[in-house]
Amino acid sequence: MPSETDTLGIRELAEFTGLTAHTLRWYEREGLLSGVGRTADGRRRYGPAAVRAVRLVQALRRTGMPVAEIRTFVSFGPGTPANTRRRIEVLRRQERELHRRLAELHGDLEVLRAKIDDYHDIIASGRDCESDVLTDFPHARGL
Repeated sequence: MPSETDTLGIRELAEFTGLTAHTLRWYEREGLLSGVGRTADGRRRYGPAAVRAVRLVQALRRTGMPVAEIRTFVSFGPGTPANTRRRIEVLRRQERELHRRLAELHGDLEVLRAKIDDYHDIIASGRDCESDVLTDFPHARGL
């Protein structure tokens, strides 16, 4: 993380975050990122606040938060108590959605583990894996 007085160019920020320069420009165009400074010749310079904002947007995107919701979150403006409460509401909604998705993924993981165990049992007993796959997925018989 750059110090509080350092700024990064777009290439440096891309390397630091793992994002592409194209993505960083897109964040700015889409209104997900504001306050990006410019040099006299128009080159972007990202100060510490902009770097933190990029990392937050990046995290929100990874959670699956829709771009429109991130734009709303960013649009609340300066950190007044009212805006902070609104931001908390947005983050709590996303937190609930993540918990829902995690529970769903956990269930899917259990299905996969059970299937792996089934296949180990099939191999251990010397049965034909293909016939068991077709009983699991009868619609696949015609394939």
